[in-house]
Amino acid sequence: MSAANHIALKVSGVTKRFVKSDGLHWPWKRNGNGRKPVVAVDSVSFHVRRGEIFGILGPNGSGKSTLVRCIATLLFPDEGQINVFGHDVMKEEMAVKQLINRVSVEASFFKKLTPMENLIYGARLYGLGAKEARARALEVLGRLGLKKEAIFQPMEEMRRGMQQKVAIARALLTQPILLLLDEPTTGLDPRSKREVQAFLEELQATHDTTILLTTHDMQEADALCDRIAILDDGQIVALDTPTGLKALVPRTNGHDPTLEDVFMELTGKRLVREEEDE
Repeated sequence: MSAANHIALKVSGVTKRFVKSDGLHWPWKRNGNGRKPVVAVDSVSFHVRRGEIFGILGPNGSGKSTLVRCIATLLFPDEGQINVFGHDVMKEEMAVKQLINRVSVEASFFKKLTPMENLIYGARLYGLGAKEARARALEVLGRLGLKKEAIFQPMEEMRRGMQQKVAIARALLTQPILLLLDEPTTGLDPRSKREVQAFLEELQATHDTTILLTTHDMQEADALCDRIAILDDGQIVALDTPTGLKALVPRTNGHDPTLEDVFMELTGKRLVREEEDE
């Protein structure tokens, strides 16, 4: 197998601009109204190996979610190229969509329906039969720690953390070979976080799933990620293994540096979860 076949995701010189208007950001167009564009992602390049868990850390507004949306074909880059297992996201959008799934921090559901009904609906959109979808949903939801009675109650009656587990289960139903996770454990209690993290490690180990993860949890990134890119003002300022990143910062008062120390050193900012203005 050639080296190229080991690359799950290749991002080459990707730039994404927006125009700010009335507090909102709209995709920038060259023939626009003359407003100065905001550069959300600025000439970003990296690759993710097949079977790797690749993390992206960045302060609020750094461009993380915009980058994930470009990979997921929800936005198209203004410059550069993105390839998913050799498929160009702009030229082969449908082929890419069959290989990926995405979980965002704000997942959408039919709140009057149960988790099972939401999952079966989503699975049918991908061509799965109701019987197969139901069996797979029960398995995945159980592995994520949802009790059986919760699977059959309306989503609107569930805590946000529980809803996020359902969002992860919905993404896994289609068995994507590239899973895009945009802050998937935000809002989860510590036990639920551990359950999700353990499940992600199992996916990587047993199903050869490649995972792109953005997170505000430094311990999560350190524990899960094979390599991590630190994004600031739309640009990658460092990319290495967790151990390699921590080697960039000297020991202080006899203590080994943490990823948070590295992040503060490279960006001068704290990694705090807020609503991103992207």
